Amino acid sequence: MKKRRYETQKHITALAMFMLFILGVVVLRYGWLQLVQGNELSERMKNQVGHDYAIQSPRGAIIDRNGRELAVSTMTKSLYVDPNHVDDPQALAADLAPLIEKTEQDVLDDIAVGGGFVWVKRRMEQSEYEAVRALIKEKGYSTCLGFRDEAKRYYPNDVLAANVLGFVGTDDKGLDGVEQALDSLLKGEIREKYLTTDRRDRPILDSIFSSSRHYRGDYCKTVELTIDSGIQFIVEQELDRAVAENRPKSITCVVMNPKTGEVLAMASRPSYNPNKFWDYKPEVWKNRAVSFIYEPGSTFKSVVAGAALQEQVVTPNQVFVDPGYVMVSGRRIQNWSGTSFGTVTFTDVVKQSLNTGFAQVGLRLGADKITEYAKKFGFGEATGIDLPAEESGILFDPEQMRDSDIATMSIGQSIAVTPLQLVTAMSAIANDGVLLKPHIVKSIRNADGSVYEERSPQEVRRTIESATDKTLVGLLEQVVASGGGAKAGVKGYRIAGKTGTAQKIREDGAGYMEGRYIASFCGFAPVEDPQLTVLVMIDDPSQGNYYGGQIAAPVASRIFSQLFRYLRIAPSSDPFAGMDPPKTPQPKPIKGYEGVVPDGMIVMPDFTGKSLREAARLASDKGLSFESEGSGFATGQSIPPNTLVDKGRGIVVYFKPE
Repeated sequence: MKKRRYETQKHITALAMFMLFILGVVVLRYGWLQLVQGNELSERMKNQVGHDYAIQSPRGAIIDRNGRELAVSTMTKSLYVDPNHVDDPQALAADLAPLIEKTEQDVLDDIAVGGGFVWVKRRMEQSEYEAVRALIKEKGYSTCLGFRDEAKRYYPNDVLAANVLGFVGTDDKGLDGVEQALDSLLKGEIREKYLTTDRRDRPILDSIFSSSRHYRGDYCKTVELTIDSGIQFIVEQELDRAVAENRPKSITCVVMNPKTGEVLAMASRPSYNPNKFWDYKPEVWKNRAVSFIYEPGSTFKSVVAGAALQEQVVTPNQVFVDPGYVMVSGRRIQNWSGTSFGTVTFTDVVKQSLNTGFAQVGLRLGADKITEYAKKFGFGEATGIDLPAEESGILFDPEQMRDSDIATMSIGQSIAVTPLQLVTAMSAIANDGVLLKPHIVKSIRNADGSVYEERSPQEVRRTIESATDKTLVGLLEQVVASGGGAKAGVKGYRIAGKTGTAQKIREDGAGYMEGRYIASFCGFAPVEDPQLTVLVMIDDPSQGNYYGGQIAAPVASRIFSQLFRYLRIAPSSDPFAGMDPPKTPQPKPIKGYEGVVPDGMIVMPDFTGKSLREAARLASDKGLSFESEGSGFATGQSIPPNTLVDKGRGIVVYFKPE
């Protein structure tokens, strides 16, 4: 029994030792696998059951004030190649190139870069993606070709508001317009995420859902603009019509709500399609409403008139004597018609946009005051709107201004403004003299719909007193009702505004370009309850007529007319109904030329009172190139009578019915 017990214990001990040995081997093996080969095996397992993906949340949308989409992002596939695993570059290039609209050499160049990752084509069309995916499956290119998800920006309205929206580059970076100004808020988020897949490399549902829950686009905010796409469409349609009629170098229009400072429309021509921005020259991308400066001409007289009324250097019924031109510091300043209007009131000076009268008013104000009020109305500094590349404009230093500088500034020359600054200043006049900061962003919302930021009207300063502003509005209303801006009128509505015609400055800044002008109109309506301020600026029209009252005012009239219907603005009562039409002051007779006429020159005749046929015959007899505007009998001419001019010089004669 003892022997048997001993044998049993011996066997048990041997078994225990064997089991301990086996356990030790298992522990050592486990330790080897975990500690020595753990990372390698983990990576192998990870590659077998899943993949690392770069997951991108799409860029935030841009919408108009009514929720209509102006810019959206969709997820697309981008194709890459792993050059290290390409067995036959020539065969791959021959198979792939036709499917992605590239040459075989382009694909070979990508492969030649080497490494483990090279982009072949980013943001492919769906048809291209399907074709390449079928090729990969058919030819077994899965080891060297692959796809990654990327967001593609899409502008569903093509050209509409293109210069405002801007566009996005290949790396989801805003490169112009609102896209650039608010890039940090709109930009999509890219993160690396591991997705578990099945044996056919298809993502498992839980993995997809977890990743989608993780990427809620918290950094991709939706921007709501103050733009109304309906108003924007109306404006752009009228700009296209104006381009066809006048063939200008460019044309710009801004529509603003004067009570809030909201930009309802902002458009330029020429423009471009941001879906294919690379097909256009960079200068076409420019938003001229904020990045183009020009001499405003007579539209700036609205500010000068407001300053003069506020400083009580003039009253509406104050009498001026218009000699046709004035000499200031050796510089001749004459009226647009080149004629004298004789004895007139300040109301007539504003209605007829007489340069001589405004030059006298400017000299009474002085350099300090006229510059002070220009700054009060927002000129000389950027408005701070959410758009890139905004210009500040140019103003004189009052201490360096001569009398001629004061006089020319009073008629809107020798200063530079942006269209946005001008429409903002006119909106201040429409808003009882209170200047508001213009803005184009209405609100910004998070991806979950909550409000990130809400923009509201922001008062900058009061420019002139309320009583003064009402007087100024009355003068500007008469400009449209019976003055130089009559063609901006819309029957049944009270509109106030000012036209402008400014000679273009040479690109080197040395003087003006002969026969090159900028025509404009800026006004607001209805006068009794202003809801719209409209600026139309036509740069360098090439159809001969270049006066703001002749070509810019009609465009503004058509825009006003359509917007009244679109916004359902009721007609005004006509305050001028039943009144006799105003009498145009008669030009003052000018003495005849008494000097010696040099060879090759002639004395400009006086066409006043002549019929169209008589004027044409007289111009022909004198050897002048004749152009006419209007019908009836001559009331003015582009070159003053009894002026020495070269033979063959062009003359424009203005006619009105008796």
